[in-house]
Amino acid sequence: MLKSTNSTSLLLRIPKLASSVFAGPPSEKTGTASPSKESSSRMSTESVSASTDTSSSIPPPTTQPLLFPTHRKKNPSHQYHPQHHAEGEPRKHTPRMMAFPLGYKEAAHQWWTSLSSRQAEQNVLSFIPHVREATGPSVGARLLDLANTDPFGQRVWRSSMVQLSGKNRALNEFSIEREGEDVANTLVMLHGYGAGLGFFYKNFEPLTRLPGWKLYALDMLGMGNSSRPPFKVHAKTQKEKIAEAESWFIDALEEWRKIRKLEKFTLMGHSMGGYLAVSYALKYPGHLNKLILVSPVGIPEDPWAVNADMPEPETSTMAAEFTQDQESIVHQTPAGQNAEYVNAKASDKKSVASQPNTSTTPPKRPLPGWLVWLWDANVSPFSIVRFAGPLGPRFVSGWTARRFNHLPSPEKQALHDYSYALFRQRGSGEYALPYLLAPGAYARSPIINRIQDVGRQVISPKTETTPEVKEHGFPIVFMYGENDWMDVAGGYAAEEKIKKRIEKELLEEGGAEKENGSVKVVVVRKAGHHLYVDNPEEFNEVVRRELKETMMVNQRRRN
Repeated sequence: MLKSTNSTSLLLRIPKLASSVFAGPPSEKTGTASPSKESSSRMSTESVSASTDTSSSIPPPTTQPLLFPTHRKKNPSHQYHPQHHAEGEPRKHTPRMMAFPLGYKEAAHQWWTSLSSRQAEQNVLSFIPHVREATGPSVGARLLDLANTDPFGQRVWRSSMVQLSGKNRALNEFSIEREGEDVANTLVMLHGYGAGLGFFYKNFEPLTRLPGWKLYALDMLGMGNSSRPPFKVHAKTQKEKIAEAESWFIDALEEWRKIRKLEKFTLMGHSMGGYLAVSYALKYPGHLNKLILVSPVGIPEDPWAVNADMPEPETSTMAAEFTQDQESIVHQTPAGQNAEYVNAKASDKKSVASQPNTSTTPPKRPLPGWLVWLWDANVSPFSIVRFAGPLGPRFVSGWTARRFNHLPSPEKQALHDYSYALFRQRGSGEYALPYLLAPGAYARSPIINRIQDVGRQVISPKTETTPEVKEHGFPIVFMYGENDWMDVAGGYAAEEKIKKRIEKELLEEGGAEKENGSVKVVVVRKAGHHLYVDNPEEFNEVVRRELKETMMVNQRRRN
C-alpha cells in the first residue's frame, strides 16, 4: 500500500526536491547549454531539405522569455576560457550547464503569461515541414496548394479530441493522411510517461511519405492534452492493481480504435508507451500488424520490484533521465555500454541476454533519495511543478535544457514551453506510475515474463459451430539508442524468448504456412533514450523500412 503525505510536509520539501528532479545530483557534470552552428544544422535531412519551403510558415517568436536569458553572459562565474596543456596545445573545455538556466524573473513572467497547452502544442507542430493543416476555403484550392508545396504527395494534418464513454474521458488525437489515396495501412504512435504527441514532431512528416499510410499520434488518457479524469485503483492484490492500472490506459486505446473503425494497425510506443503497447497486444489480440517498441520501459525482471511493496532497490539507471546532457550524446563519442551491441556478434548478444548482470550491462547509478521518497508518497515530479507556482518554469528548464540542448534555439524554446504547459496541468495518469513501476523503472509485472505470449492469444474461442481463432504471431521490433539508459540487453533477452516461442509454434503447428512471427533488435547511433528526436534521420529510416515491409506483407495477404 502506498503511503500518504500531508500537504504541509510536501510544501516544505518542494525547493529541495524540485532541484533534484530537474537538475540531477550536484556531482553530475553535464555538457554545454548553447548549441553550436554544427549542432543547429544537425536536424533531420527531411527538415533541412524543406527549410526553403517552411521558413515562411514558422510563426514569429513568442513573447515568452528565452530559455537561456541573455543576462547570464554578464555573470563572471559563467565565463569560460580555454585552458592550455603544458606543451602549449589548447585544451577544449565544455562549460557546465546551470542547474536552472531560466532566471527567476523570466520564470515568473512565463508562469503569469504562459501559453495554453493547445497553443504550445501548435507551436511545436509548426516545425513539421510540407504537411499542411486540413483547413482552407475549399478542398480544390487546398489540394492545388499541396501539390505545389509537398514533394511527397498531398498530405494534410488534423487535430481533434475524440470523446470516449464516461465522464471526462477524451483522447487528444493528431493525424496525417494523404489526400486522394485509399488508406491501406495505419500507424499509431504512443508517447512516454508524462509526455505528449508533440515530441514526435521530427517523425511525422518522414513517416508519412509512404503511399497508402495514415498516421495517428495519441496523447494517452490523463496525459498530454487528453482529458485528465481522477486516477483511482480499487483492486486489493498487487497483481490486480497492476492489471487495473494498465487497463486504465489501454481500455481507452481500444475504445478509440473502435471509434476510428481500425481493424488492423501498426502500433509504436516509446518508453512507457512501449510498455502499454505490450499490455494492449495481450489484452486485445487480433488487431496488430506489427509492434514497434522504442526504448520500452519495464522489460528486465527485478526481484524487489516484483515481490516487495517498499522499500525498493536504491540503484538504477533512471537517474540518467534527469542528468544526461543530450548534446553530448548526439554529437560526441558514445559512452554508453549499449554501443557495444552495435558491432557485437550474434553469439555474444545471446550470451549477454542470458546473463543480464554482466559487465556489458550499463552500470547502475545510485538512486536519489528524493525519488524513493516521491514514489513512496505517490507524488509525481509534475506535482512539484504545480506546487512551485512562479518557480515552475525555472524547475522545468533544468530538464528541458539538458534534454533538448542539441536542437536549434527556436525548437528548443518551443519544446520547453510545451513541456511546461503539459507538466503544470492537473495530475491524472501520472499517478499510475508507482502501480506499474518500482523506483528505478523496474516493472511490477516485467515484460520479459510476458513478451513470448504477444501475438499468441486466442481471438475467439472454439464453439460447437466454429473453430478456435488464434493469433499466429506478428513482427516485433525493439529499438534503442546506443547511449540509452534503458538497457538493450533486455531487448536481446526478449528477442531470445520470442524466437524460442516461434520455434515451439513451428513444431506444434507442423509447418510455417501459418506462422507470422519475427523479432529484431535495432540500435540507433548517436542517440539516447529519446532516440526519435536525438537522431531522427536514422530513426525515421529504420521505421520507414519496417512500414514498407508491413505494407508488402499486407499486399501479399490481400492478393
